[in-house]
Amino acid sequence: MNQLTEMVVTIATAIVGLAIVAVLVSKNAQTPAVIQSAASGFNNALGVAEAPVTGASYTPVLTYPNGYTSGFGSGYGAS
Repeated sequence: MNQLTEMVVTIATAIVGLAIVAVLVSKNAQTPAVIQSAASGFNNALGVAEAPVTGASYTPVLTYPNGYTSGFGSGYGAS
């Protein structure tokens, strides 16, 4: 049974990996915008976590590539 589980997990991982590669190389992927948004989100989390320790005031950046903003009722799909 353990070997069967390992085979299923291996196949599922291969399928997910293939899907990730397909999305990254797609003409509609906008990969740079996704990477920039992820990096900006990480930078915001890091700044907010450091602020109480350093005593600095930190205002998160809520504007992302292509003019999308973060928050309830805004962002992707909001009109």
